[in-house]
Amino acid sequence: MNLYLRLLILLIKSKWKKPMQPLDTSVIRLRVLLNDLDLNRHMNNGRFLTIMDLGRMDLLKRTGTLDLAMKNKWMPVVGNASIDFQRPLKLWQQYDLHTRICRWDEKWIYLEQIFYSKEKIIAQGHIKGLLRGKNGNIPPQFIIDQLHPGFSSPTTDD
Repeated sequence: MNLYLRLLILLIKSKWKKPMQPLDTSVIRLRVLLNDLDLNRHMNNGRFLTIMDLGRMDLLKRTGTLDLAMKNKWMPVVGNASIDFQRPLKLWQQYDLHTRICRWDEKWIYLEQIFYSKEKIIAQGHIKGLLRGKNGNIPPQFIIDQLHPGFSSPTTDD
């Protein structure tokens, strides 16, 4: 239930946040809550991946992609997720999650998501995802052209 509450708060707050272009970085500020912890009293490794969903939702909402996807009944799908951990997050610790699109090809969108606390990298994740409609995958460039004409994918991952 906690994640649904966080999602609801994130979507409400997005109404007052500045809209984003496809290559802008979304930043959300969160805090480690009691139910984020594992037996070692730090944020559970799996919880990082779940929190990354919130970062992607903020990016989707603020670029206009979420509204377009809901209108067309497209669903976001993760094809691959990886994460490297450098430091733990402890109870009540505040952190920022930075989410950005690195590039896209004819099928996939490639994102980077970095957790920071006190300007130190906590964890860094990479996601390969797409939007899927009832007739199959939606080409990322088609989505970009609908919302932000004139943008093309960067040629390399930064």
